[in-house]
Amino acid sequence: PVFAWVLAIIMMFTGGIAIMNLPIAQYPQIAPPTITISAAYPGADAKTVEDSVTQVIEQNMNGLDGLMYMSSTSDAAGNASIILTFKTGTSPDIAQVQVQNKLQLAMPSLPQEVQQQGISVDKSSSNILMVAGFISDNNSLSQYDIADYVASNIKDPLSRTPGVGSVQLFGSQYAMRLWL
Repeated sequence: PVFAWVLAIIMMFTGGIAIMNLPIAQYPQIAPPTITISAAYPGADAKTVEDSVTQVIEQNMNGLDGLMYMSSTSDAAGNASIILTFKTGTSPDIAQVQVQNKLQLAMPSLPQEVQQQGISVDKSSSNILMVAGFISDNNSLSQYDIADYVASNIKDPLSRTPGVGSVQLFGSQYAMRLWL
């Protein structure tokens, strides 16, 4: 029994070392690739954005190779976001090119304001890979000051870093109400 115990401990120790040294490339890609289409229609309400932007783009995205499903949101600020989820194993680069080609076919049907603003197509993982929190050491900055600093000094350089798909800010943002 002692030999079996020693052999089992050696095997577990060897397995622990091997799993720590296993390169990340050996892990399978199991998250389905997603493509996000973002558009802005300044001055439009959510219903107008839904009818004239979101539905037009959705109708043109039907028939994409490997498309499993799509979801969309239209908000009262005039923003539309469409998330296309493809089957696992679909190349994100090829899917992005196909989406951009289909989007070019939809462009003439979109309002002129949307065409002028431009539509962004981003490939991304559907998971949040990193979350960072920012605090003031001596409480001299409010949450609004910190959010403003992160939005103006950290978000853009971080989003330009190679390998970063998108950067989202959560938390409080400055807001103004103008009474005329």
